[in-house]
Amino acid sequence: FFTPQLDRLESPLNLLGRFDVDDISTEALLFQTGYLTIRRKEEPVPSYWLYTLGYPNREVEASLNQALLPSLGVAGTEPTIRVLRLLQANDFAGLEQHFRALFAALPHDWYRNNPIAKYEGHYASVFYSHIAALGLRVTVEDASNTGKVDMAVEFNGHVYLFEFKVVEQVPGGKALQQLKDRNYADKYRAQGLPIHLIGVEFSREQRQIVAFERELA
Repeated sequence: FFTPQLDRLESPLNLLGRFDVDDISTEALLFQTGYLTIRRKEEPVPSYWLYTLGYPNREVEASLNQALLPSLGVAGTEPTIRVLRLLQANDFAGLEQHFRALFAALPHDWYRNNPIAKYEGHYASVFYSHIAALGLRVTVEDASNTGKVDMAVEFNGHVYLFEFKVVEQVPGGKALQQLKDRNYADKYRAQGLPIHLIGVEFSREQRQIVAFERELA
């Protein structure tokens, strides 16, 4: 499941009301257990109600993402705490090394007859759930007048803007370049905080980070 999408799931009413444990959707399960709540409802066509779900608060978001990390190949709380310490120190080389080690540790069987390595969402989920599990202020696909940045994180007096790309084999610097070309940092400049642009590229073939570039905006 694409974990960054959990804060904006859409579902019809009949799906949310299912209680059969053998036939229950992810949306309904998370709604009925209190991890997600109704943020908005609309009637796009007569008698068809569509509900947008989201986390009730940041504590629940952190709790759920911590619980989901093992399904992404991350066991225990130590990796999450390490990300916290690396962000506190703005140790970007350490952050790259940390995530490289995580992807290197994923079992090969996860990718056998499974196309997840081809999709940006797989890698983005690992980054997002790590950071969301800390209870930090995380905004996914944060919109501006030039587009949507993949992930924005505000922490400890700094702003971190992440862009993720999946490439065939060789990194092309496109992730960082997109952050700069679309001026994503402009939206945050009024805060007067340091803004870090972080472009991360993953190789389909290597199933690994092949570029981790960072610049101050």
